[in-house]
Amino acid sequence: QVQLVESGGGLVQAGGSLELSCTASGSIFSIIAMSWYRQVPGKQREYIASINRRGATDYAVSVKGRFTISRDNAMNTAYLQMSGLKPEDTDVYLCNAYADTSQGHDDYWGQGTQVTVSS
Repeated sequence: QVQLVESGGGLVQAGGSLELSCTASGSIFSIIAMSWYRQVPGKQREYIASINRRGATDYAVSVKGRFTISRDNAMNTAYLQMSGLKPEDTDVYLCNAYADTSQGHDDYWGQGTQVTVSS
């Protein structure tokens, strides 16, 4: 089993910055990719960014240039540095890890951390 724990959410004013972190633990051989999503209850989950083990990154158009994803492979941790935050960035931010474990490859999700951007 793999557990993901996100942290770093909170309340920030528009134009401000926050950094989220996500740490994976459990019976992990390797984490192939880590991603961030966001979701408002009742709405579709929205892809934000991803990073693979080699450090190659990808971003949604809505956050490109404002958000930066990074990871520490040794710590099984991914980060999401968010700047230029807008009220529409308010959401629950979820971490995803695509991991290789003793049970094979699978997706794992954290519980989420709330980000609220005030205008």
